[in-house]
Amino acid sequence: MSLLNLILASASPRRADLLAQIGVTPHAVDPADIDETQHKDELPRVYAARLAKTKAEAVASRHDSGLILAADTVVTVGRRVLDKPTDETDARRHLTLLSGRRHRVTTALTLIRKEDGRVWSRLVETQVKLKRLSDPEITAYLASGEWQGKAGGYAIQGIAARFVPWIGGSYSNVVGLPLTETAGMLEAAGLVWEWPKA
Repeated sequence: MSLLNLILASASPRRADLLAQIGVTPHAVDPADIDETQHKDELPRVYAARLAKTKAEAVASRHDSGLILAADTVVTVGRRVLDKPTDETDARRHLTLLSGRRHRVTTALTLIRKEDGRVWSRLVETQVKLKRLSDPEITAYLASGEWQGKAGGYAIQGIAARFVPWIGGSYSNVVGLPLTETAGMLEAAGLVWEWPKA
């Protein structure tokens, strides 16, 4: 139960599932439809923060009240952003690049409280290492189709978990929403938790 309605500005079923994991069900899901093109020379952190803010503002403009939560997750190797693969060839390039090395998963969060226009923002980063992948492993993973719609071309919460020997930081951040930080923002904005009883 909350004092303020929560509106999730994302079509990602993973984000809705993650919120449900901590007992939060959005009052509404209202995805933002924005241009997500990265600007020239835009750093990954700046890019993610801009998209989260733009998404939150776009959805907030359509509502008179409530908390609007938006997030954007980017996978980077150095300064290179690995978007959601456009096809299997693109996904193979992503996985080949990530094979045997560490990369960074960054999620930017923006929360807007419509009642007074207050804005909360956070940036959460997790380092992830993939083991060295063989060509047969990459081919089998691509055949699974799990890479589709996933930043970096893999889903840590799926069968790709077998490829990840180490992470440094928030696991839920790699899935798409850092739960500890999200919960803290929601509490600061006035969301009241109803804890389950045994």
